[in-house]
Amino acid sequence: MTSDLRGQLLANEELSKYTSWRVGGCAELMFIPADKEDLCLYVSQLAGTKELFWMGLGSNLLVRDGGIDGVVINTRGRLKQMYVASNDDIVVEAGVPCAHVARFSAEQGRVGAEFLAGIPGTMGGALRMNAGAFGGSTWDLVKQVETIDRLGVVRIRQADEFVIHYRGIEGIENEWFLAAHLDIAQGNGTESQEKIKTLLARRNQTQPTNQPSCGSVFKNPEADYAARLIEACNLKGYCIGGACISEKHANFIVNTGNATAAEIEALIEYIQKQVQHKFGITLQTEVCRVGNVK
Repeated sequence: MTSDLRGQLLANEELSKYTSWRVGGCAELMFIPADKEDLCLYVSQLAGTKELFWMGLGSNLLVRDGGIDGVVINTRGRLKQMYVASNDDIVVEAGVPCAHVARFSAEQGRVGAEFLAGIPGTMGGALRMNAGAFGGSTWDLVKQVETIDRLGVVRIRQADEFVIHYRGIEGIENEWFLAAHLDIAQGNGTESQEKIKTLLARRNQTQPTNQPSCGSVFKNPEADYAARLIEACNLKGYCIGGACISEKHANFIVNTGNATAAEIEALIEYIQKQVQHKFGITLQTEVCRVGNVK
């Protein structure tokens, strides 16, 4: 590696410090880039010799107790530029928290991005999974994206190059998101700010925001809600070790203080079995499960 790199390269870094569930083993290597240019330089020097895994706020992620082989690229607090471009798009780098995008858009007198305030992750993760909240979805706003490949080559991709569906996308392999160009309509910024406040108040009333969780664990089945199905199985409050189904919202699993990733994963699978047995519905996970079993 060249000494021109300005970011941090860490070995055997404990990932529980970086995930919202506060669980997970170690990363073989973790790179925390100084900025986008530093990241591109680092990836170009790897030249495909290591597997890459990208992590933002770690909020939709279950890292197993055996950790992750290869390199974890951590954009938390990095890739954080956000601005209005000359063509009036709002450009957001991958490390910007979605809640910041919602507030910035409202401050710019834009409407339609308020739902992003309810997504507890970064723009990079939201792009990867087409994250949504309060009836809105990330790719509804996307005009184009900037990506990086295994050789560190940056490209501009149009939104129509991807197949977008509920909580997921398809289209481009072995490329990762660096930034998004968002088309957000002009409107009443004051009303937008008030809507954000209302949405966040509803979120705090209905979700366990004061406990470590990943957000929603399961996707909603068509014409139904995962939380309703789980609650109908009388599973609220059910625990395996330190992992418990929230009493406040049945589609949330919380770490009560000493949970392991294995306990959380066992609880996920237990919920799926119970819902399948009672309703004949297989709940699909929204959370990404990665890494090695210990």
